[in-house]
Amino acid sequence: MNEVTVSAREAEVLEALGAHRSNAQIAGALHISIRTVESHVSSLLRKYGVADRRELADLAGAQRGPGMSGVPAGRTTFVGRSHDTTAVRDALERSRLVTLLGPGGMGKTRLAAVVATELRAGGAFVDLVPVRDGLVTRAIATACGLTERPPQTLDQVLIEHLQVGRSLLVLDNCEHLVDEVAALTERLLRTCPELTVLATSRERLGIPAEATVLLPPLDAAAELFVDRARAVEPEFQAAADDIGEICARLDGIPLAIELAAARIGSLGADGLRAALDDRLRLLSGGRGMDERHRSLTAVIGWSYELLDDPERLLFRRLGVYVGGFDLEAAAATSPELGRGEVADLLGRLTDKSLAVRRGSRWRLLETIREFAQARLSGDELAIAQDRRLHWAADTAATLENRLDEPAAESGPDVRAAGSQDGGWRQLYDEVVADLRAALAATPAEPDPTAHRLARSLAHLAFARREFLASVGHYRAAAERAEDGVAAALDLRSAADATIAISDGQTGVELLLDAADRAVANGNVRATMLALAVIAVNRYPNGSLFELPGEETERLLAKAVNCAVPGDLQVAALLAAAKAWDHGGRRIEADAELAAEAVVAARRTGDPVLVAGALDALGVAAASSGRLRDARSSAIERMELVRPLPRHEPYAAAEIIDAFHVAPTTATAVGDLRAATAAVGAPDDPVGDHPYISLPRLIRVCAMTGRFDECVEQADALWNRWQRAGSPPIEWMASAMSAVAMVHGLRNDGQFGTWAARALRVARTEDLAGAPWLIAPQLFAQARVAIHLGAVGDAADVVRGAFAELGEYWWAPYARATAAELAVVADLPEATSLLDAAAPLGEENDWAAACLRRAEGRRTGDLSVLAAAAADFERIGARFEWACTLALIPDRAAEARTELAALRAPLP
Repeated sequence: MNEVTVSAREAEVLEALGAHRSNAQIAGALHISIRTVESHVSSLLRKYGVADRRELADLAGAQRGPGMSGVPAGRTTFVGRSHDTTAVRDALERSRLVTLLGPGGMGKTRLAAVVATELRAGGAFVDLVPVRDGLVTRAIATACGLTERPPQTLDQVLIEHLQVGRSLLVLDNCEHLVDEVAALTERLLRTCPELTVLATSRERLGIPAEATVLLPPLDAAAELFVDRARAVEPEFQAAADDIGEICARLDGIPLAIELAAARIGSLGADGLRAALDDRLRLLSGGRGMDERHRSLTAVIGWSYELLDDPERLLFRRLGVYVGGFDLEAAAATSPELGRGEVADLLGRLTDKSLAVRRGSRWRLLETIREFAQARLSGDELAIAQDRRLHWAADTAATLENRLDEPAAESGPDVRAAGSQDGGWRQLYDEVVADLRAALAATPAEPDPTAHRLARSLAHLAFARREFLASVGHYRAAAERAEDGVAAALDLRSAADATIAISDGQTGVELLLDAADRAVANGNVRATMLALAVIAVNRYPNGSLFELPGEETERLLAKAVNCAVPGDLQVAALLAAAKAWDHGGRRIEADAELAAEAVVAARRTGDPVLVAGALDALGVAAASSGRLRDARSSAIERMELVRPLPRHEPYAAAEIIDAFHVAPTTATAVGDLRAATAAVGAPDDPVGDHPYISLPRLIRVCAMTGRFDECVEQADALWNRWQRAGSPPIEWMASAMSAVAMVHGLRNDGQFGTWAARALRVARTEDLAGAPWLIAPQLFAQARVAIHLGAVGDAADVVRGAFAELGEYWWAPYARATAAELAVVADLPEATSLLDAAAPLGEENDWAAACLRRAEGRRTGDLSVLAAAAADFERIGARFEWACTLALIPDRAAEARTELAALRAPLP
């Protein structure tokens, strides 16, 4: 795989891009000009062959560690596989999918690790041993340092990551997940043209273009045996014939040879031959079992028979751990042994090659683990599983208590992958397979320990951004709850998690289920019903838009009827539900009832409830044109949510929504500097989420005159959206309209393309199907018509802007610009339209400046135009400032320079 050569300065710029820094920030940090940064970025784009700086950032993140991540380090010499190594490398040259085949213990993992290391490729080595059905994508994504980015699926996030640059993905131990691995691998290879996959398995994946390399018995078996025997007994000597006989009877299986060699010090070659005779007869496999597997089973069985009773006891019980274990976990399965004795026994099992130690953790190789687990039965199996369950519940609770640890305690390896809390995350990743396994082994019936584990695991998964898994765990908790009220609270947490990822429909379904389970407690039932009514109106998606108003009225009436007076929390939720349900349509609230809801929420002292009620108040204010009041509510909400924990589902939806509304309301009142600051807030919980943060950034760039950045980010967003399968993300549409406006102002012929893209994102063929897009589209049309002097359709645009608009946030921009267009087009109603639009200036600084400029155009008063220019400069509207200067003769040269920098023609 070809390496890209970059200069030292380009490497510094690439690293800064990986940290998601702007050109200005990079220039300041490196003490160079912004133009120089732009030049380096352009050079890097060419060298790496990627489309935009966001893909460069992804690439930089992938290159922070040398080579491939997750490759297991060899603890011993690599003996006798040079021919096979060459065969695998040759196969990888011919095919993008190579499967290394062989029975258990043949050394497939070690060979794959050696090949991956020698290739020096970027990518990830993924051990699928602890992975169970349905979790292959998550395992690969975790190995690549990826998390969910709703509404994208994890598959889509993974595909986007692997579409950038050339990479090698090693999928180790696929045999228990062949169908799932095959389906995912085929999709990855189809959608990621620069990806190569090396799989190890006991059977082929069976998909087109798969090349296989069968790993045969080791030719150099005697060399391996001697090497491993001398590691145990440095003076080991034996006749070549004796060694050859031992290796032949072990069928040349490397693991069998290593296990046998580990006993050479105590048995010698003659004793070893005798022991193998006994064990092969004793532990021969059943009918239909592969001969080599029988031999391997015999060697493991023989090693097991050589253990003393305490070693056997611990060995059997360790078989319940699918992902490995530390000393505490090992001790938890055998409390009668004592912690010190367990530590000693672990060391002895490791010395005998039955356990593998990595740092402070151990694991049994999968074949050995299966052998150990098979020897657990009856009461001993039940006891071991019960002890694992208690260990899992305690471990999950301990990790849960660490969620609020400061980020400064994070480990560097985890921080590099984007972690905020490296310490707990690293530990979680190590134990999560066993936490899941412990929960899965419990029946769906009341059990306090299983319930405790499920709730903690759900909370941890949510904090780890495994949102769908979190919802599943909360559902599992509800099934194991001891009463209906506890189950209802679990389902409420599941609903909170789904609403946080913009799935209001599932959230409502969960809340209604919770209400049904809480029939024994009127206030809990009322809470769930009130939350369902709020969610239907506040977070509608899917069929919720079509839910009749009579249905939510019925739910609200049931909530009121079952509530017990005196509970402040319930009273606040009911007040909020009434406000949202009496707004007249979805995502609208009644102003008077919203004010009452805020008062009720403040009585509780709960910042989440207060922030939610303030959102209703802000929406009600905005829908009646009081945008500054809406902005005030948004500012207070931000102050309330900033200290709230991001890992709590209860608070997460409110936090995310507050960070969304902050730049929206700042833009709505024309405070573009505040909007810019809100988009780049370092504590924004969605971070650089492409479908949430990028549309905000694009709108702000369009309004402030950062046209190059606007176009660059828009191209990146559009390409990512298409590669992801064009998911339903209607809120991006207004950003597409803003991009159309920028292209129109540049007169580069792409206005129509991006206007059509706005409709496509809105999932409609015309504006009648997306009333909330009318104002942004008319604003773009009017502004471009003014700038280019193309006023032929001015009357229609003006008429549309002063008709009913379905979007109140952009209404001031659309109407103020339309009024100015009426002046430029010399429409007879221009003066009356200016008068009609005048109140908009009270609510929006940009509209006020625009209307002042329109008045200056109408009267020819240069002092009014100068005042308008000053207004635009004050709010950070760079392009509008330059356009206004262009209307003042003695400042036209200054305007021309500025517009040239923005790459826009002089009006």
